[in-house]
Amino acid sequence: MSINFDNALGIHPQALALREKRGEILASNLANADTPEYKARDLDFKAVFQQTLADRGGELKRSQSGHLAGQHHVLGADLLYRNPQHASLDGNTVEAHIEQAKYAENAVQYQASLRFINDDFLGLMTAIKGE
Repeated sequence: MSINFDNALGIHPQALALREKRGEILASNLANADTPEYKARDLDFKAVFQQTLADRGGELKRSQSGHLAGQHHVLGADLLYRNPQHASLDGNTVEAHIEQAKYAENAVQYQASLRFINDDFLGLMTAIKGE
C-alpha cells in the first residue's frame, strides 16, 4: 500500500509555503524602512490560503507554469500595500514596530506549521513501523 503525502500532510505544506513568502515580504519591508518612497507590502494570508484550499488540486499555482513571481504577485495573490497609521515626510509607509510585530507573529505561525508537519511525519513513521 502506498502513502499519499498530499492526504497524509493535509494543508500544512501549503500553509508553510505561504508563511515563508509572507516572511520574505515582511523582511523586505523592514530592510527598506529608511528607503524614501518605499511602500510597505503584505500578503493577505487568509484570502490566499482560502483560495489555495478552494483550488486544493495540490500545489500553489501561478497563472502559467513558466511565470516567475513578480514583485506585485506572489503565489497566485496580489500583494497589498499597507496604509500607515502615521504619515512619513519621505513617503515611506513602513512602520518598523508594526512590521516587527507582524514578522514575529508570522514566525510563530511558521513554527506551528512546521510542528504540524513534523507530527504528521511522526504519525506516518508510527504507522509504517506498525507500532
